[in-house]
Amino acid sequence: MSRKLLAALLSLTVTLALSLALIDRPLPTEDLPARVGQAMQSSGVAHPVTAVLLNFRSYDTLLEVGVLLIAVVVALALREAQPDGPDRMGLDNPLLRAITAWLMPLMLMVSGYLLWAGSTRPGGAFQAGAVLAACGVLLRLCGTGLSWLEQPWRLRAGLALGPLVFLAAGTATMLAGASFLAYPEPLAGSLILFIELNLMVSIALALISLFRLAPPQSDSPHFADRRRSRRE
Repeated sequence: MSRKLLAALLSLTVTLALSLALIDRPLPTEDLPARVGQAMQSSGVAHPVTAVLLNFRSYDTLLEVGVLLIAVVVALALREAQPDGPDRMGLDNPLLRAITAWLMPLMLMVSGYLLWAGSTRPGGAFQAGAVLAACGVLLRLCGTGLSWLEQPWRLRAGLALGPLVFLAAGTATMLAGASFLAYPEPLAGSLILFIELNLMVSIALALISLFRLAPPQSDSPHFADRRRSRRE
């Protein structure tokens, strides 16, 4: 049996299984939106999505950040396995650098706004981290601004910052006699904002790292010519 046929059969099996799961899914036994609404007063925030992600289902969010961190660790390991590593991406485009200089303050402001607004409206650490990562990608495309990431300890510390703060908050609640990540109501809002601030940094660094560690486009003549000129 060829690999393509095997892959097709596996894909078909998974598709059928997902279809059956959707068709035979049980009816909800309780009104989850109503339960979320009843618990909003003690969540520390005013937006239900943030309350679910950072309070009611904070385990899931912690695991999602862990998965993102593992992806970066794997990318770092694969990069170390390559003797030369991916080539740096510098487009040396004056127009791109000029546009980036104008956009960077605005993007940083939007990132900060998304983080702050997450407690009352759509936003939060993931959205703010994605915008912050876009700033890093632009700087990477310009060939400037990310030299400090070449220090491994700085990158690793930034990547671990968010998950460690998340775990520390959960440990503190346990030491106080509550459940893991069960924030006390008077401090819930402040703790969630502090956790999201650190998560934003780690998420942004993770996304920048995945872009930075991507293998070079070896099939492109443009990149091949650039690599050849650098070696010479």
